[in-house]
Amino acid sequence: MIAIGGLTGQRYAVLGLGRSGLAVARALAAGGVDVVVWDDNEQARASAEEEDLEVQDLHRADWATIDCLITSPGIPHLYPKPHPIIAAALQAGVILDNDIGLFFQSFAQSGWLEFDQEPKVVTVTGSNGKSTTSALIHHVLKASGRPTQLAGNIGLGVFDLDPAHDGEVIVLELSSYQTELARSLTPDVAVWTNISADHLDRHGGMGGYVAAKRRLFIEGGPDRAVIGVDEVEGQFLANQLSQARVDDRVIRISAGQKLDGPGWYVFARKGFLSEYRKTRQVASIDLRNIAGLPGAHNHQNACAAYGALRTLGLAPRVIEEGFKSFAGLAHRSQFVREINGVRYINDSKATNIDAAAKALGAFKNVRWICGGLMKEGGVDALQDIAKTSVKKAYVIGREAAEFARQIGVTAEVCTTMQAAVQAAARDAETGDTVLLAPAAASFDQYDNFELRGQDFIEITHAISP
Repeated sequence: MIAIGGLTGQRYAVLGLGRSGLAVARALAAGGVDVVVWDDNEQARASAEEEDLEVQDLHRADWATIDCLITSPGIPHLYPKPHPIIAAALQAGVILDNDIGLFFQSFAQSGWLEFDQEPKVVTVTGSNGKSTTSALIHHVLKASGRPTQLAGNIGLGVFDLDPAHDGEVIVLELSSYQTELARSLTPDVAVWTNISADHLDRHGGMGGYVAAKRRLFIEGGPDRAVIGVDEVEGQFLANQLSQARVDDRVIRISAGQKLDGPGWYVFARKGFLSEYRKTRQVASIDLRNIAGLPGAHNHQNACAAYGALRTLGLAPRVIEEGFKSFAGLAHRSQFVREINGVRYINDSKATNIDAAAKALGAFKNVRWICGGLMKEGGVDALQDIAKTSVKKAYVIGREAAEFARQIGVTAEVCTTMQAAVQAAARDAETGDTVLLAPAAASFDQYDNFELRGQDFIEITHAISP
């Protein structure tokens, strides 16, 4: 745990007692801060009381006695409207922050003066691929013998990390919910994977969503920025960060197009990753047979991770060896099993249109399990890629009939995961891929995408060969 120092004598309130909320409350208490906590969920409050944290109903708080309110990322603070407690704190002029902001304020320690090499922080944001890119950077660093820890929107809460060691690299996956509110953002290396419409109600539209992620680069001022430029938003951000075309503080990455010019570029085409600097190719990696990185979307993740790792001084061949031993992440193009020549792939994390399209594009002869709680705009945009790669869809969820109507391919309304997997297994032929890529949220049937993916895995393993 990282104790938060320098705040003795202040009174902090923590709203939301999930993983990150509890971690920051513990860290504040360990640093001698007077801290009170609240969650609207009774069970979460009971867990905090078991840890001897002071639970206080912040709906009735005396805000004149509180210096700062730390809120968990899932609690709205602006759009569609602020949570009542946050609204009251804002009205009272109480400082609002989150655990990420506090982390960057308190990460550096006095003991660093004795280190040979100062610890670094690599942050990863974007619409899709954040988790895989973060985990891949962490894995390659670990495989190379470099001390490293992984946290943020994946794995540990940031205050559950151990204090950094000499030369250690902290890798943080950060969502737009986290970057939007953090008052301090000072990564050494920041990665932007890609951008597509998501969480628009939370950010008041696409402009607010992009602005939330952009803060990590414009306000954070990283020493190096790795930017995906396959969308105009990434191109614009890379342009804003560059002082000249030859500015190698910005590494532009792409999956599918060759990047050219006097700067620093990493791109993947036809399964090969290439690094160019000052118009010359300096390295290449064949990604086609790396099992943990299937498909063009994972090749984009590989480019993003490669760019970040190169800024940290790792050689191309060291990175390549790390890529080869990467097993991939659960629920993200995860190989589950093969039965009679039919592969079963779990990509439950594909909760939006763009992620599902990338998953579909990575495989052929797809028996597609999809559906769930549709996001704003529906799923019509998947029709083209579905017609190219999908043999039949098997639709689950409360909105299964409407979902099936929009996707433009032969579909069977199954409603439940059990029925969908059984129907897909019944129809599948040698060479087919049964792919769970829902293109929707899980909350109509599951608490989260992990439980949805686990259900798929368990049902798949129950199939008799």
